[in-house]
Amino acid sequence: MQVKGMLTLDELKKKVASEEIETVITAFTDHYGRMMGKRYDAEFFLESVVKGGTHACNYLLTTDMEMEPVPGYDFANWELGYGDFHLVPDMKTLRVASWLESTALVVCDVYSDKTHELVPEAPRSLLSSQIKQLKAQGFDSAAATELEYYLFENDYRSAHETGYSQMTPAGWYLEDYHIMQGSRTEEFTAAARKHLKHSGVPVENSKGEWGLGQHELNVQYAESLEMADRHIVYKQCLKELADAMGISVTFMAKFHEDRAGSSSHVHISLWKDGKNLFVGNEDYGPVKASKEFGYFLAGWIKYVPDVMVFYAPTINSYKRFVDGSWAPTRMAWSKDNRTAGFRIVGEGNSLRIECRIPGADCNPYLTLAASLASGLKGLKDKLVPEKCFEGDIYAAAHLPRVPRTLKEAVSLFKQSTFAKEAFGEEVVKHYIHFYETEVADHEKAVSDWERKRYFERI
Repeated sequence: MQVKGMLTLDELKKKVASEEIETVITAFTDHYGRMMGKRYDAEFFLESVVKGGTHACNYLLTTDMEMEPVPGYDFANWELGYGDFHLVPDMKTLRVASWLESTALVVCDVYSDKTHELVPEAPRSLLSSQIKQLKAQGFDSAAATELEYYLFENDYRSAHETGYSQMTPAGWYLEDYHIMQGSRTEEFTAAARKHLKHSGVPVENSKGEWGLGQHELNVQYAESLEMADRHIVYKQCLKELADAMGISVTFMAKFHEDRAGSSSHVHISLWKDGKNLFVGNEDYGPVKASKEFGYFLAGWIKYVPDVMVFYAPTINSYKRFVDGSWAPTRMAWSKDNRTAGFRIVGEGNSLRIECRIPGADCNPYLTLAASLASGLKGLKDKLVPEKCFEGDIYAAAHLPRVPRTLKEAVSLFKQSTFAKEAFGEEVVKHYIHFYETEVADHEKAVSDWERKRYFERI
């Protein structure tokens, strides 16, 4: 299928010659999933960056949310002088950034200037490594990430200046599947659908979600690396489009304690020779599927605690896991059951596993890397899944819970032999420091909750 908005190098040259494209963004993501990079004059991009790539300071894989250099990393630090790494455009990702004027965008891989190899700590590198291992076994992977978000009438600047305490949702009643309430925000949502479609991110649909001003916009599934690229373009597009319209969106996992969380459900299937490898005649309760399906499912579930930091990467992520809130709280699988952490959907070539654990704040490269690594381990060890759970999993107190806090998840990641085998000890050490820094920053912060509770009455 021809995907609108994707560009070949020759097509870019023609658009630059006609001045239809004047700027090219070269970007990669940091650990938070934020786009980092540079804007290039399009002619200079063609003359220099296409062949030679570009450079960026390697501190970008060691900063906190405020862009402060964090000490304690082996990868980059003051002692080493914070040098550069090499950004190499993946020209398969070259696309029009339709929501921006006369602009194209290309996703870059991060290479070491010293070894000339992929920097293993970079999020896209982690996913590429797992895909390489999957392909070595003759498999391809298809994935989809279902992002949810909240839309507000406030612009980002005024929201910041009021401490995000006076936010007005773009809706005043729960609008899950409501067409009328959705129509009120169609100016933004229709623009988002249009720009994504013309920026190499094919759109399926959009709908209201189960929260005041909450929405979901779904895009078509793709090969796993391409899907992760689509995910970051999606978030960038929606944020910048909202900013230009004087409104705002948030991909926080839990914006407010009284409202539904925002997820990024992940769908995965394995393919070989153009056929869905999960299709088969083995009995898994109400599901008929292949042995490979069972192995992959069992591995994915088993190693959730070990790699939970890649599904729920922030302090806020864990506020989403509340019983009866549509977010999963326990590890089990079921067929078409939205109380389950893992839900089996589709038939024939559409048969797939949906993991409902990741939040909208996840970095898609890390999330998909963790998912594939877990499934690969299940395939390797021929793990057998527990029986299909039927009923309300929220009420099943005997089932193991997902980790309750980022601190707990980091501890499990730190102890995990599986994580070290899957990603390498140095990579795991790097991310442990990243997440421990996040925990430490939170533990020393004084919150509005504390001031409201203790200022007068303690």
